[in-house]
Amino acid sequence: MPNIAAVFKDEIARIARKEVRAQTGDFKKASAQYRAHIAALRRRVDELERQLKRVGKGGGRSAPAPAPVQSDDEEGLGTPRRFSATRLSSQRKKLGLSAADFAALLGVSGQSVYKWEHGEARPRARQLEAIAELRGIGKREASARLAKLQGREVEE
Repeated sequence: MPNIAAVFKDEIARIARKEVRAQTGDFKKASAQYRAHIAALRRRVDELERQLKRVGKGGGRSAPAPAPVQSDDEEGLGTPRRFSATRLSSQRKKLGLSAADFAALLGVSGQSVYKWEHGEARPRARQLEAIAELRGIGKREASARLAKLQGREVEE
């Protein structure tokens, strides 16, 4: 008899484990989905906090918000632009320009270009467009534009 009792007890434990596994499987799946959803929400909150910081620092002009970019059609700022400090620096060096000359082409100060290249500041949307326009020109074109700008400044 003790043999039958032990077998019976083992069978009951096996069936109980099977039932528990079946009932907790749904909860595990739901829990995994909730964790993924919570992680996505946290990423979204982090992104919104970064945008809020940018708005607080720049007075609201330099924050790249999707809705305002679409409404700036009258200014021609419809395409969102990415910015890289190292790419800006390499572009300036490729054109063979100093920070002051590069700034003159963009219509900003030399200090702004310096801060952009060192990651201390980020250009505004209008300045990103000007940088994008300079991306397609070569050394000759850049020096010609610079000479034209300096010629205007001397005449005025």
